[in-house]
Amino acid sequence: MTYQNNKHYLTYDQFLKTTFGGKTIKIPLDGGFSCPNIDGTKATGGCTYCTKTPLPYRGKPLAEQFAIAKAPLLKKWGREGVEERYIPYFQVFSGTYAPVERLRALYEEALALPHTVGLSIATRCDCLSDEAVALLQEIAKRTFLTVELGLQTVHEDTARRIGRGHTFEEFLDGYRKLEGIHRCVHLINGLPYETTEQMLETAKTVAALRPHAVKLHMLYLEEGTAMTEEYRREPFPILALSEYVSVTVSQLELFHPDTVIGRLTGDGQADRLVEPQWSRRKFCVLNEIDKEFRRRGTRQGSYFSE
Repeated sequence: MTYQNNKHYLTYDQFLKTTFGGKTIKIPLDGGFSCPNIDGTKATGGCTYCTKTPLPYRGKPLAEQFAIAKAPLLKKWGREGVEERYIPYFQVFSGTYAPVERLRALYEEALALPHTVGLSIATRCDCLSDEAVALLQEIAKRTFLTVELGLQTVHEDTARRIGRGHTFEEFLDGYRKLEGIHRCVHLINGLPYETTEQMLETAKTVAALRPHAVKLHMLYLEEGTAMTEEYRREPFPILALSEYVSVTVSQLELFHPDTVIGRLTGDGQADRLVEPQWSRRKFCVLNEIDKEFRRRGTRQGSYFSE
């Protein structure tokens, strides 16, 4: 695997360009979903870091959401060649947590949006009914479907502390149900009281599953979350930039060279961000990761093991 743009890992941008023949953009949509960790099925507070905030255009028709969301992205990336390749992305809460008839209607509406080349759906492992999985399998035969599963950590003590609401074994059950579908796993570095060794163990465990993609980012605290209130009552360690860079590069060294790296930094809302302040400088974080790879002389997959 040859990585583009002097990167030492397989970026999502590179993967999409290779797969679809040019710049391809994910468009975040809000399908009006909830979450069993919020609606009372399992809990009402959600994960303690969750802001429980929908997208600002929730409730609008998907076509209108699509137009609103893509406008700033086109401005950022330029229009040339971009308008032909979009991936609608049900980003908010659990995008399979609804009756299958409603899921089908939403997914088909998204797939009918102009110049759509795929579909991405973020959800939880405990929101994969047999009917929902059958629908996903059907759609995967027609388009490039990715299902993103929030895991964050493989450690049960941390999962209980952050109120995740499911075990690692339950995650594995959901992950296996999606066999044959492109799967992306979300991980968070810097969860309260986790050690570097624990973060690396999470990465190594997930790497062995050979997911299509993985998203990594730092824990960031925003106003209005239970974890922020916990932090103010009894502060826990927040990763410094150098610590985050070091552990993230070490994790990337553990993933297979063909695993797509969908994200390496978080995007906390600037007006609500509490910690870490260095996370505001997204490109600085990415540049430091590149520099650390060069310093080590390694790349993604350098220490991958079956």
